[in-house]
Amino acid sequence: MQSADSYYNKLVLTNPLREPLFRSIVSSLSLPRGSEGLDAGCGAGLQSLILAEATGPKGRVTGIDISPDLIHHARNAIKKRAYADFVRLLQGDLNHLPFKEASFDWIWSADAVGYGDHSSLRQFSELSRVLKPGGTAAILAWSSEQLLPGYPGLEARLRATGPGLAPFSERTKPEEHFLRGTGLLKKAGFAYVSIKSFLGDVQGPLDNENRIALEELLAMRWPGAEKELGPKEADLLERLISPDSKDYILKQKDYYAFFTYTMLFGVKGE
Repeated sequence: MQSADSYYNKLVLTNPLREPLFRSIVSSLSLPRGSEGLDAGCGAGLQSLILAEATGPKGRVTGIDISPDLIHHARNAIKKRAYADFVRLLQGDLNHLPFKEASFDWIWSADAVGYGDHSSLRQFSELSRVLKPGGTAAILAWSSEQLLPGYPGLEARLRATGPGLAPFSERTKPEEHFLRGTGLLKKAGFAYVSIKSFLGDVQGPLDNENRIALEELLAMRWPGAEKELGPKEADLLERLISPDSKDYILKQKDYYAFFTYTMLFGVKGE
């Protein structure tokens, strides 16, 4: 299992890929200026800053994450950033949120709630509990990607491996799959629910920031997947994602990749 230090660094290095998309999604939510919201599963705290910027100097954002080490890193990293004064970061469990009922005007959660080995209904119900009547919840998950243009067969095989299924799991009941989450949101007390996907992309030639971000993403996207590939496929993958290889895919000036985040959206009943 990777350390909090390693995971934090991965979040920071890959952030340039996700931040433009997250900013666009936050803008589409039209969060009320001066409102108070929760960033559930805040990780490195980077999205908490975007949310604080959206709600303005009279707004407040509380970020919560299960990892005390991540919270420690995030506090140190954001304290000199703009809007940090309007963000507080806490350690806590998304299955047992340490807040009173109806504490927040809105909730944001990306890459944290609604999948994995935890009960999605339990987590959605906790979000509903701490949300004010009429408040909104935006819950996002990485849902697809195309990172190896020109190699559709290899990428299809990778998607079928155990690591390639992430962030989803075959252990999840079909009715609790993230993409079927609107039904669970209704059971959790949300009166209006919807689901929508958003696309982020990047085009070569890559600037240094996006190249580093993609290098990190390619290194972490399919860990151990080569064990489930044939020898030729495993060798091809190694050549495509190794920076020292002559076939390194990020060297291609016409490189293009995209990824999607899918958002479950709910409005709590009055």
